[in-house]
Amino acid sequence: MEKESDKYHTNETAGLKIIFRSLQYRNYRLFFGGQGISLIGTWIQRIAMPWLVYRLTGSVFLLGVVGFASQIPAFLLAPFAGVLTDRWNRYYILIATQILAMIQALALAFLFFIGAVEVWHIILLSIFLGFVNAFDMPARQSFVVEMVEKREDLGNAIALNSSMVNSARLLGPSIAGVLIAATGEGICFLINGLSYLFVIVSLLMMKVTLRKVKTQDTQVLQGLKEGFSYAFGFAPIRSIILLLGLVSLMGMPYAVLMPVFAKEILHGGSHTFGFLMGASGIGALIGALYLASRRSILGLGKIIPLSAAIFGFGLIAFSLSRFFLLSLALMLLTGLAMIMQMASSNTILQTIVDDDKRGRVMSFYTMAFIGTAPFGSLLAGGLASSIGAPNTLIIGGVSSVLGAILFASKLSDLKKMVRPIYVRLGIISEVASGIQTATELTVPPEK
Repeated sequence: MEKESDKYHTNETAGLKIIFRSLQYRNYRLFFGGQGISLIGTWIQRIAMPWLVYRLTGSVFLLGVVGFASQIPAFLLAPFAGVLTDRWNRYYILIATQILAMIQALALAFLFFIGAVEVWHIILLSIFLGFVNAFDMPARQSFVVEMVEKREDLGNAIALNSSMVNSARLLGPSIAGVLIAATGEGICFLINGLSYLFVIVSLLMMKVTLRKVKTQDTQVLQGLKEGFSYAFGFAPIRSIILLLGLVSLMGMPYAVLMPVFAKEILHGGSHTFGFLMGASGIGALIGALYLASRRSILGLGKIIPLSAAIFGFGLIAFSLSRFFLLSLALMLLTGLAMIMQMASSNTILQTIVDDDKRGRVMSFYTMAFIGTAPFGSLLAGGLASSIGAPNTLIIGGVSSVLGAILFASKLSDLKKMVRPIYVRLGIISEVASGIQTATELTVPPEK
């Protein structure tokens, strides 16, 4: 029995080492710790800000305006930000965006504590933060590859990053609820502002070999055109971005309709809404940890359409459910599928793109995943008001499933296109070693 226990302990330790293997890199470890604390502050502010708007105005419309104002800059500016991310040093961009985001949070806290905060302040500061995020997201996504020394651990680092985001997503709202009830929204903004100090300090502590940026003679618009041609001229990149954009536009706005399902469909209250969103967050965390436990990126190509289809079917089933426990389980499933598609897409894109175009490709990824959110929310709200929330989710689910089927039908051809890149990077080691013949390069990389 003792030997079996030791064997189990050894396997468990080995499993944890695989899941957290990216933390062996000092720079990523610093980033993971600093960003983890900062993200909790971010989620605390995300809950406090709409709560404050609704308390001040009682207007659901203004809630939508504030959400739209914070997200639309990412859609409009991300492509230009991607060009500049490829031209400038990503490390310095990240430090600058964290400082600017800290200033935004502290400005909100200052206005609150002097009793001068008004809705137009919140809208302007939301737009300002949207501008900051438009540069922060492609720079942060692109910088991951510079913190992880071995390319084979890139997928693990991205999955761990997703698990960090979703852990904060679970902790932040709970803390915000307690703080708002006890002290008011201002302390939430102050805590978020101070939390940025941790990620700023972690960035400054890194030992970074500054990336050599090629001198660009082309204009920004020409650089944008070049990046667009590169991303959408290569079928694997184009297909991944388009599927992600479709699911984000039609399926992701389910969160906007959750209060309706909690109150009108499941006949619950605010606690019902909290449980549903919490289940989605737990599912996302489980999905991220599963991806982190994978030893290789091979096989992620299949996960992308499979997870999109599961997400779509989950939404359809949830829209038809009238039982709280079943709805809770379906929210967990959709959260898991959502993060698996997002993180798998991110990993493959980061692996196959050229480094001098990484910022631009990740800006298109940001547009697809984040930039479509405000339009999806408006579309979901409009459809729900005319055909009802359940039918709206069914349309979103069906759209996601159809997109997944189309992607899956092209998967074999896409894998053939990606395979030479995997060979060049040494990801498919037996081919890179010359064991297989050149004719075998046409065989799909995944079994």
